Amino acid sequence: MQSLIPKIESQLATLPVPIALELPDGRRVSTTSPSRVTLAFSEWSALAKLASRQIGAIGEAYVEGKVQIQGAMRDLTDAAVGLLPGNPVETTSGWWGELMRRAKSRGAHSLRKDSAQIQFHYDVSDDFYALWLDPRRVYSCAYYRDEALDLAQAQEAKLDHICRKLQLKAGERYLDVGSGWGALLLWAAENYGVDATGITLSKNQHAYVNRLIEERGLGGRVRVELLDYRELKPAQRFHKISSVGMFEHVGRANMGAYFQQIFDLLEPGGLAMNHGITSGQLDYQQLGAGMGDFIEKYIFPGGELLHVTHVLRELAAAGLEMVDTENLRPHYARTLWAWSDALEAQLPQAREVLRQSTGDEGRAERVLRAYRLYLAGSAMSFEQGWIALHQMLAIKPDGDMSSGTLRGAQSEYPFTRDHIYNR
Repeated sequence: MQSLIPKIESQLATLPVPIALELPDGRRVSTTSPSRVTLAFSEWSALAKLASRQIGAIGEAYVEGKVQIQGAMRDLTDAAVGLLPGNPVETTSGWWGELMRRAKSRGAHSLRKDSAQIQFHYDVSDDFYALWLDPRRVYSCAYYRDEALDLAQAQEAKLDHICRKLQLKAGERYLDVGSGWGALLLWAAENYGVDATGITLSKNQHAYVNRLIEERGLGGRVRVELLDYRELKPAQRFHKISSVGMFEHVGRANMGAYFQQIFDLLEPGGLAMNHGITSGQLDYQQLGAGMGDFIEKYIFPGGELLHVTHVLRELAAAGLEMVDTENLRPHYARTLWAWSDALEAQLPQAREVLRQSTGDEGRAERVLRAYRLYLAGSAMSFEQGWIALHQMLAIKPDGDMSSGTLRGAQSEYPFTRDHIYNR
């Protein structure tokens, strides 16, 4: 292991952030002083991961208590980018690679597995999420329509951005797939007068939204069901559908069936919004350097990302027509940094909330450490363009070729975007 030290010292010298290492034998390695980030290793095996630039493995060692981190998360991510040899995205190519990827995806996304995977992430603790999300608990990319907006304002701007794109109208039947803690569902009902249905696989979220519906007296026209999207069989089709931060859990193998279900649930001429994380490269498999494995193990088991072109191909194959696509990648980087900063400012409270929720101090600490790295690391990934965020608006053509200003539109979608941006 001693032979690793010169190699590590040369790596540290190239980093944009001064960083120091505390070795298992008590020695300290640093190329500059003072250091803004310190990594203290209790095991030599973890140090070997640093020498091989396995960022995800170092993150796992931190979660498991084999490495201690001192310093700001923004400095840590700057150092991580410097440690990587270049773009870390792992890709697949050729028919065999695609076949294996689809086979893995198909095996990871049964009804039972998807339910368990969603609950693994979202049912950690409502109080934990409440510490660092905005007051409405919107757990998806905010929309910084104005640079001066804070997180809460940007999330409200996002909710309204989606509702305006969907052109929601009073009395319309509206479905929100993966409705989370109910922010969009309730915003659409209270501000646009729709008859709103939400579905979720999270037991915590389901109970929380039902309480909000009762408290706000919306029981007559708002409801949320604990249900998988594949099991939804409504008495009537919906005029408008949104899916926000959900299709990342669908899986490549099920993407065609997912959009086919949206098509089947939508009234002819209706609009559907798919808002979700996409990959930054065409043949994306996962983030490399161990980062994808870290996310799979600690954060989003079963999560899969597709490039926007693959998503739009599946959308079109289901019979939907894309009418508007917007990339909000930098908005998500800013959103994630807002979440990360909020969590970092409340680490003792977060630790106690998780301890009470899990009843296990060790598990609480592991969850907290995993989320610290996940939020900051995700912000870094959006900044670097390794992953992106797209809002894809689609119509279900109604075949109406009647004359008039919108002749041939086959939906009520207008000829301009004025309805989105003119206020």
